[in-house]
Amino acid sequence: MLEGTITIQRLLTSMKRLDASDLHLKVGVPPTYRIGGHLRPVSSGPLSEEEADHLLDPLLNEQRTKRFTDTGNLDFAWHLPDGDRFRINMFRSGNHVNAAIRRVKAEIPTYTQLHLPGIYGKLVEETNDGLVLVVGVTGCGKSSTLAAMIDHVNAIQDMNIITIEDPIEYRFTPKKSIISQREIGIDVDSFKTALRYVVRQDPDVVFIGEMRDAETVLSAIQAAETGHLVFATLHTADTMQSLARMLEFFPPSERDFIRSSLANTLRAVCAQKLLPAVAEFETKIVPATEVLLGSPVVRAKIRDGEDEDLPAIIAQSRADGMRSFTNSLAELVEKDWVDMTTAMGFAPNREALESQIRGVQVKSASLVNRVRA
Repeated sequence: MLEGTITIQRLLTSMKRLDASDLHLKVGVPPTYRIGGHLRPVSSGPLSEEEADHLLDPLLNEQRTKRFTDTGNLDFAWHLPDGDRFRINMFRSGNHVNAAIRRVKAEIPTYTQLHLPGIYGKLVEETNDGLVLVVGVTGCGKSSTLAAMIDHVNAIQDMNIITIEDPIEYRFTPKKSIISQREIGIDVDSFKTALRYVVRQDPDVVFIGEMRDAETVLSAIQAAETGHLVFATLHTADTMQSLARMLEFFPPSERDFIRSSLANTLRAVCAQKLLPAVAEFETKIVPATEVLLGSPVVRAKIRDGEDEDLPAIIAQSRADGMRSFTNSLAELVEKDWVDMTTAMGFAPNREALESQIRGVQVKSASLVNRVRA
């Protein structure tokens, strides 16, 4: 896969040629790419301690080196001349440098390219204020989805958009909107500081790279309550966990207040997982999605603490654009984008998925018979 002297520039350049999503660097193993969801080591020997500790030196300046030395962790972005960007996380392990590098393509993707359902575009077009969350585990494509949503706003509305990111991944070009992108550690020292001043910067749209504590969540809710459209991410597996996570940031005495505020401001929670696609498909991975919309009944359930009713509401409201992971997985199998074995491996409820797919097949067979008759 890679021969000759290993340099970080060669490793990064090869990611585009190989269509790799990630690169892992670790003492004692060869540099390893993630391609189509699978780990693939390069054809070279394992990295020595000296190589691992200094492979990333060409990307570091004095400020980054000091931050890494002081904390043992460092997040930053890097780009190549062709525009491809990389989100780099360096971390110390066994007193040596390890790194996980995510490739961010230069072009901001569209909903079609990401294979997202139409509700994502409709949501952006019909929402001018409130809180929109995109949630999922690390590496599930949250950044790409949010970039598509923000660039959609940029293309169709004259808005002042301010992003707060750690680090900046996609670079936006102003279209109808104007955009200011602030990077933690370079433009501002923390999310806390950035959010303290953001509402004074006349934003229409605010993007918060990650809600990671009570103060960030409260700032997002307050910005949404004052008429701003707020996009944010959470590292949770699904819509239900995202609501629980936000409440867990606060002491029990404050949770009723937070529930009431969320009920007033929440417009949507969009969760996603990335699945390996069938070999014949145009891309190596496709998203399974779950969407909870802030309908009147959903807002009432959140306000009253009846979260356990939300999965049933999602399942019963598909016509409105809501969808469960089971709905999405069944759709992916029906379209022949993923195989049944893969879908079952990601299903939150295998029996429900099998039942839904069987129902689709029976319905299709019945339709064929009616046509023949």
